[in-house]
Amino acid sequence: MTHTENPAISRSSSMSQRTFEMRIYHATPGRMDALHARFRDHTCDLFARHGIGIVGFWVPQDPVAAGERLVYLLSYPDRQAADQSWEAFRNDADWQAAKAASEEDGSIVDKVESEFLDPTDYSALS
Repeated sequence: MTHTENPAISRSSSMSQRTFEMRIYHATPGRMDALHARFRDHTCDLFARHGIGIVGFWVPQDPVAAGERLVYLLSYPDRQAADQSWEAFRNDADWQAAKAASEEDGSIVDKVESEFLDPTDYSALS
């Protein structure tokens, strides 16, 4: 099956203008399990609440790097929707409570990298 035959990633004319965002979280040493727990138990549901589409989450195959970095890809209808979704997410009382609770023993993220991406005309995701 080619990527264009896969219904999970097939192109849709209604979604052809989507904007994607790649984010890389660099966990505080020793805190990757807490970062995974926060995403699993809180963040993913909050993303859905605020219209932030989750494409997927990954960790590097290298075992050392897997304990240090979380990579994920998000989708939005457009860049303006992304900005509005992030603003609503940051101001959500449930997010603020989850963040505070997950950081009771200290910060769990040292650095966040974010880059907005446009799909190429030959991309499986568009």
